[in-house]
Amino acid sequence: MTTPSQTVGPFLSIGLPWEDGPTVVPEGTPDAVWIRGTVYDGNGDVVPDALIETWQADPDGRFDHPDDPRGRVPGFRGFGRCPTGKDGTYNVLTQVPGVVQGQAPHIDVSVFARGLLDRVVTRIYFADKADANAADEVLRTVPEDRRHTLIASKTGDGYRFDVRLQGEGETVFFDV
Repeated sequence: MTTPSQTVGPFLSIGLPWEDGPTVVPEGTPDAVWIRGTVYDGNGDVVPDALIETWQADPDGRFDHPDDPRGRVPGFRGFGRCPTGKDGTYNVLTQVPGVVQGQAPHIDVSVFARGLLDRVVTRIYFADKADANAADEVLRTVPEDRRHTLIASKTGDGYRFDVRLQGEGETVFFDV
């Protein structure tokens, strides 16, 4: 007998978020930017109990990971975690990552939400890095008419990246 499938939410708020989870870099870090957005479901309604996780390189393309021989940058964690608020919004304070092995600057994103049997994985690319985006091998595998769902738009203090879990304008998710 097999155990029935379970969804990943809405229990996410019980132990996954932590107080400084949304701050990949400390406030006041030079060149820090906010990544802000809203998570929407298939009906276009906000998802008030989702969780956004980010993983990225630092501005020089280094990872805070033992497998990166270049070492870590003090104060740069590379990993962020932010639950959505009642209005479906999230925010992560970070720095724009550098180029990694020929890939355009990007942030890897996992989204956990009610109704999902597993997390969904996407990437955030940056609108003001168009030349690098055009050369990115991963982004080029995405149909041209859907690439815009992976591009964060510039705002006054960072970037905006909304996530649409299903329906019209659904964010592109990767099978990882």
